[in-house]
Order: sequence, then C-alpha cells, then structure tokens
Amino acid sequence: MAATTEQRLDEVRTSEEVRPSARRRLKELYEHRQILMNLIRKEVRVKYTSSKLGAIWSMLNPLLYLAVFTLVFAVVLNSNIHPYAVYLLSGLLAWNLFSGSLSLGVRSVVDNANLVKKVYMPREVLPLASLGASMVDFGLQLLVLVVFMLALRHVVVGWNLLLLPLAFIVLLVLTAAFSLWVAALNVRYRDTQHLLNLALLAWFWFTPIVYSSGGLQARLQHHGDWLWLLYLSNPLAAVIFGFQRALFGNVGPCGPVPPNTYKQCVLVQASVGWEAMLLGCVLVGGLVLLYVFWRKFFSLSGDFAEEL
Repeated sequence: MAATTEQRLDEVRTSEEVRPSARRRLKELYEHRQILMNLIRKEVRVKYTSSKLGAIWSMLNPLLYLAVFTLVFAVVLNSNIHPYAVYLLSGLLAWNLFSGSLSLGVRSVVDNANLVKKVYMPREVLPLASLGASMVDFGLQLLVLVVFMLALRHVVVGWNLLLLPLAFIVLLVLTAAFSLWVAALNVRYRDTQHLLNLALLAWFWFTPIVYSSGGLQARLQHHGDWLWLLYLSNPLAAVIFGFQRALFGNVGPCGPVPPNTYKQCVLVQASVGWEAMLLGCVLVGGLVLLYVFWRKFFSLSGDFAEEL
C-alpha cells in the first residue's frame, strides 16, 4: 500500500513519462523547434547585451589564445609547426565549441528556472539551445581561421578535407551528450558547474591543441603502444585530429628526436582512412553516450521544477 502511494506521488510530481519513446520524443522536439530557435536567439542576445563590440568578442577570443601560445610554443619553445597560427586555430575551433557549449549548458536549466516551472516543453531544448548559441561563435571563429589561411596562403586540398564534416558531426554528438548530462546533474548537485570548469581546464591540456599531436604520438609510442591506445580513449583527441588533418593538412615535417631514438611529425602519423575509422568509432561511442545521457536527463527532468 505504501509503495502504491509513493508511486502515485511520483506520478504527480513528475511531468514526464517514466519510459519515453525515443521516436515520439524526437517528434516532440521537432514540434517545439521554434522554442529552440527562440532560446538560441535569446542566448546570443544576452551574451552581447550592452556590449560595444558585440560578436567581435567571439573573434577576439581565438586571437588572444593565438598571441599567447604563439609566444610560448612557437617563439620560446621553438616548435617545428609552421604555420603555427593555422595549426592552433584549427584545433581551438573545435575545442571552443565543445567547452563553450558545456559552460553554457551546465547552467541552462538553472538559469531558466521560471521557464521550467511555468511552461511545458521538452526540457532538452535548454542545453541544446546552449549548443546552438555556441555554434554561432563557431561560425565567427571559423572566419578568423579562414582569414589566416588566406593571409598565410595555406591551402589544403585532397582527401584530408573529407575528415572535416565527419569530425564536425562527431563533435556535435559528443557536445550534445555531455551538455545534457551536466545540465541535469547541475540541477541536483550545484557543485557540478565548478567541477566542470576544472575538468575542462585539465581536458584542454590533455588534448593536443597547442602542442604537436604527432609529437605526442611519437613520445607515447616510444614508451609503449599501449600508452597511445590508452590516450585514444580521449574522444576529443580524435575530433581534434580530424580538424587538424582537414585544415592544417601537413603531417610533416617529420624529424628525428635527439639522440635519434625516434621520429616525430607535426600531425598524427596515420592515413586519412585510419583517422576516418577512428572518428567512426568515436561517433558510435558518442551516439551511445548521447542515448545514455539523454535517458539520464529525462529521468531527472520531471523533478526539475521541485528542485529549482
């Protein structure tokens, strides 16, 4: 009897189905697409409210990173990456979309508490709107990269370019999955947003954005292939490899490392087919994560109104 009463209370308290149908939910999200677009516009507008430079700030972000890391890695440490600007921006482009979306997404439900309490909608649109707003910044920062590529006459042609759409799709899937996860957790555990900042900081340096991905591969394989395979468990690494191969393009120059014990290249020393296969594996894993984290978000979303 007590269990029946508890179940009824849960049904009243939770405004969502206990076991949602994925197909029905996707249809519902599509029907609420206008709300999603309005939320994206709101996120972009709020970000630049009372700002004199507006969207230019999004373009200044990678330029500041470029100035700092060029001084450290290209000048002080004398890396063999040329042109370093294109290499850095190609990886930074993907990373900023991922980290920016998670940083907005983790607070997406909390910051829209009034909307959650008063309006019925698929609550997934809140973290997804953060992803949409970050894609606006992605487009602006892509323009910065294109300008540098034209100015430096760095043109990439061939099969490498096929990795770009695949890497972008994988990036979107991973970003959506983690955004749903951290958004749901942050409603119940407000420390999530602070832990996320630390996690993103560590994740940035564990991902070969500012240093040579080929050099990292050589060093890890020099100490054992298992280290390299372990490193590939970082899903963002495969995405960054894809962006770098598509936009930077040149695997070389490759050269020996004193005392001539092993050779390292600028980019990962592998074929385009191997990188495509790696991205395909990460895509499958990302889709699994997206489903798992979506179910987790869904299971918690019925309690959002009570916990906000």
